[in-house]
Amino acid sequence: MDRSGLPGPRANLELVAAAADVIPEDRLRQWVSLGPSDAPAGTAREYLPVCGAVGLGRLLAGTGDDWTRRDSILATLRDLADDPRWRVREAVAMALQRWGSVEMGALLPVMRSWAMSGDRLAQRAAVAALCEPPLLHDPANAGEVVAILDALTTTLVAAVDRRTDAYRVLRQALGYGWSVAIVAAPEPGWVAFERWAADRDPDIGWMVRENLRKHRIQRLDPARVERLAG
Repeated sequence: MDRSGLPGPRANLELVAAAADVIPEDRLRQWVSLGPSDAPAGTAREYLPVCGAVGLGRLLAGTGDDWTRRDSILATLRDLADDPRWRVREAVAMALQRWGSVEMGALLPVMRSWAMSGDRLAQRAAVAALCEPPLLHDPANAGEVVAILDALTTTLVAAVDRRTDAYRVLRQALGYGWSVAIVAAPEPGWVAFERWAADRDPDIGWMVRENLRKHRIQRLDPARVERLAG
């Protein structure tokens, strides 16, 4: 807590990663049990459930064939994905990325399930977890992520919950996630994204514009980006 960087604009993420590597499981679970009243957002105490959640990713990556243990950890992370504290939600994505770095093939179907759950914050967690360049070196995995983003973007069309914070954070995640997936899987990525670029829904239009502003996608195909942005 002393070195957390909180309260402040930026938490100490290097210490989060170090703590997640070494803190024992019982302490991690104690920390993730601290709710908003025990560890309010923006305070040094919030740092504890953040470290705890990321540490669960280490445990998840070590479950191997112990499906019962894996499912138990995933259930905890799934609950934390709905936490009102955005740093805790971000820690869930970081935990899932730890798992994906060793078992991307196992992460993908779970994230597909979260994406289809109808829970906007779980959907946002799926986007944030999957749209991480180091996880997308395999073209087949990257193509799966494109398909998940495509399905999630469909849920924005004619959505009735547009005024909610949960909808907003999902839209924000899609506002950068597509660019990551397209760079990793250009062929299926561009095909799906160009279809969305022609959609007249205002939130889809915002999502398209945000992705086109990303340097990663501008470097990939400047002419195509200029055409779509125009």
